[in-house]
Amino acid sequence: MSPAFGARLSINITPADVGKRVTVRRRVPEGFRDAVGQLEFWRDGVLGVRKRDGTLVEIPEDTLAAAKVVVSRA
Repeated sequence: MSPAFGARLSINITPADVGKRVTVRRRVPEGFRDAVGQLEFWRDGVLGVRKRDGTLVEIPEDTLAAAKVVVSRA
C-alpha cells in the first residue's frame, strides 16, 4: 500500500496586498497556470499581476486556485 500525497491549495491574498509580490495559480482549460510578480490591482473581480519581464497578466478572480504573498527578490 502506497501513501497518498496531496497538496492543499489556498488563496491567502486580498485586495490589501496590492503592491506586494505574489504568486498566483489559476485554472485554465489546459489545467493550471502560474504567475509571479507584483500585484498591481484587484478591482471588479480581476487581479493584475506584473511579471518580471514587464508583462501584465489579468486574472479573473473566479479562476484562482491558490495564491500567496512571497518575499521580494533582492
